Amino acid sequence: MDMSIEIVIMYKFLTIFLIFGVSNFVTKAHADNNGIQEIINNIDANVIFMRHALAPGIGDPTNFKIGDCSTQRNLNQVGITQAVLIGKQLKENSIQFDKVYSSYWCRCYQTASLLDIGLVHKFSGLNSIFQNFVPRKETLKKLEQKLFELPSSSLVIFVTHQVNIQAITKKNVISGGMVAFNTSTKEAHIIDLN
Repeated sequence: MDMSIEIVIMYKFLTIFLIFGVSNFVTKAHADNNGIQEIINNIDANVIFMRHALAPGIGDPTNFKIGDCSTQRNLNQVGITQAVLIGKQLKENSIQFDKVYSSYWCRCYQTASLLDIGLVHKFSGLNSIFQNFVPRKETLKKLEQKLFELPSSSLVIFVTHQVNIQAITKKNVISGGMVAFNTSTKEAHIIDLN
């Protein structure tokens, strides 16, 4: 198949997804997520880990630089829409966060900003440990220290990467996926918006 025809087909598919798929995502999330607060309450979660919204590909280019989005894998239009809709769902379910934290990676910071749920604070303990752009042990130690310091009565959101979420919660989530986490008991529960 001709490359230009493939691009046109892909563009049409994305357009259809944005029109129909995203509205379906919102409908399902709205129907299912009276459960968000219930999940938080059931485990007395004081942290929500969120994987950044859709940024197609795996890892980052070898010329990656923190602070230079042109050297990173970034959100596409579907990811941008996804982040906005997740933020809308959190607000519609009255989920309020005491603080919003993000990895320094552009796709995480953009996701956290598009959620529109509070001022975003960059935190190096959320930086991706996937390709050794940052030291794994030191990064996870910073994150574990932050988790230890969080009051059990607060609720914060950490927008980060799959590998970081799995390292702490032992849960795998899709792009835009979330895990409720109790820093005292270490209990974790996936919040399914789909």
